[in-house]
Amino acid sequence: MMNEPYKGTELAASLVAAYRETLYEVEGAQPMVLRVGERSEPLAQLMEAGGHTGAVYITACNPYSEPLGGAENGALQDGLREALAREGAVLLDGRGRHPGGGWDPEASFLVFGFQRDEAAELGRRWRQNAVLWIGPGAVPELLLLK
Repeated sequence: MMNEPYKGTELAASLVAAYRETLYEVEGAQPMVLRVGERSEPLAQLMEAGGHTGAVYITACNPYSEPLGGAENGALQDGLREALAREGAVLLDGRGRHPGGGWDPEASFLVFGFQRDEAAELGRRWRQNAVLWIGPGAVPELLLLK
């Protein structure tokens, strides 16, 4: 049964389920794995230490979930990194991995300092179907953008 926040999306239920099942890995001094709907204590500590009330987990790879090659995805991800750097964003590298191995892991970023509406706008700008938004409670929320 689909949760209330996912009603009204044009995305296939199987795609939404795959996004919900994905393990959102974060690299850095304290590596962690984020899961939709599950509080992350390491992330809560990072957010508190940095004074952040919001963050977004995003990739530029495979726009609208259409598979691209490694070089194309690499160029898109580099472009996202450069755009975020121009904005002075604080970010950590990551990878989204589906536990079933249905697709290749996607290079991603955990970016601090984003509120919910800003996270959605960033995802739309980079042609993503969804992003994770994390609020002050450090519980990743799947934001469907289509």
